[in-house]
Amino acid sequence: MAVITISREFASGGDEVASKLCDVLGYHSFGKAEILQVVQETTFSRVNAVDYSEDNHEIQTFIDRLMGQKATPVQKIAWTEDPSIATRPERADVHEAAVLSLVKRAVKASLPAGNIVIVGRGGQVLLKDAPGVIHVRIEAPFETRFQRVIDQLKQEQDTQPSEDEIRRKAGDLIANRDISSADYIQRYYNVDWADSRLYHMVLNLGRLTVEQAVQMIVMVVQSVEENTTAQTSP
Repeated sequence: MAVITISREFASGGDEVASKLCDVLGYHSFGKAEILQVVQETTFSRVNAVDYSEDNHEIQTFIDRLMGQKATPVQKIAWTEDPSIATRPERADVHEAAVLSLVKRAVKASLPAGNIVIVGRGGQVLLKDAPGVIHVRIEAPFETRFQRVIDQLKQEQDTQPSEDEIRRKAGDLIANRDISSADYIQRYYNVDWADSRLYHMVLNLGRLTVEQAVQMIVMVVQSVEENTTAQTSP
């Protein structure tokens, strides 16, 4: 009943590792269900569950920081639990401090049940010293990530932009997403996103395949579960 947290560079393959881990271990991915459960216990509307991770975090401008603006209304991902309404994620204007608190509570509340993979959301800090939790960092060389993003952009384009335009957009996407992720962890948890001391494992998917990375993580999970069983046995 372990919990795995995954921090990943953009386009490093971290999402693929998380998905494969869920398949191999029979775990589920942290998301709507966990947040909805906590919503029931809060003053949030029972209709909307709002998620806030580094994937939809926007860094403050220099002027915002200079003026000391905090907890402003921002747009985050929201789901509805009303069966008469479409269940697809929508944008929702919410208070930053309130929704961040909600997500923190949901991450911590997922710990007792275990068997879950938490991607991002500060899991490596929120569950830093929790027993049975394995913290993993996924990285890859810039050139590897750059080519992955270029390939993805080419598949998504309705019209064919120039090679220079695609390369420029790919570079901007990687830079912006990495900066936003680092800012999210630094701003809300006051730690360095890339600090290896936060993790049990830092895996380079420039050297490893997704399958090899998953195998390595599974070995650690099995070891942790065996130790936990041994400690709890009479």
